[in-house]
Amino acid sequence: MSAVSHGTPDLSAAYTAQHDEIGPIDLVVIAFPPDAPMTGESAALLMDLVEKGIIRVLDVMFVIKNADGTFSGFEARDLQPESVGDFHVLEGASAGLLGDEDAATAADAIEAGTSAVLILYENRWAAPFAGALRRAGGVLIDNQRIPHQDVIDALDALDPAS
Repeated sequence: MSAVSHGTPDLSAAYTAQHDEIGPIDLVVIAFPPDAPMTGESAALLMDLVEKGIIRVLDVMFVIKNADGTFSGFEARDLQPESVGDFHVLEGASAGLLGDEDAATAADAIEAGTSAVLILYENRWAAPFAGALRRAGGVLIDNQRIPHQDVIDALDALDPAS
C-alpha cells in the first residue's frame, strides 16, 4: 500500500512508521540541597549513556526554590558552570516538552533553598523491544520504578547471613 493517495501523503501511516521505534520515556527529578552543588561525575556519566545510544535526552529544565518558597524554572540555555556545575554539558537540550507546570511540580517536591534538574529522556535501548510489542498488539498497562532502597532491603531480607 502506498503512503500517497491522490497526491496527499498518508500522515497517519508516516507517523506510525516514524514513531514505532520510540523507546519508553522517563522523567527524573534530581534535587541538590544547598550544600550539594551540581558538580561531579554524574553529568559525564549521563553524556556517556547518550554517546553510546543507550538514552536520548529529550528535554532538560532546572528549578531553584528560594528560601521564601517561591521558585523559578529555566531551560537548558545559556548555561554556566557557576550556576549548574557539570550539567552545563546539557546546553541546548530544551525541546519545550517540559514547562511551567513541571517546574511547579518539581518545586513542590523539593525543600526551600534546593535546586533540581529535570531530565526527560528516551530509553533507546528498549526501542526495538517496545516497537515489536506495539506491532504485535501489546499495550503497556503499567510501569513502575522500584526505589533503590526497597530493592536493597528486599535483598538483605533474602540473605540468610543478615
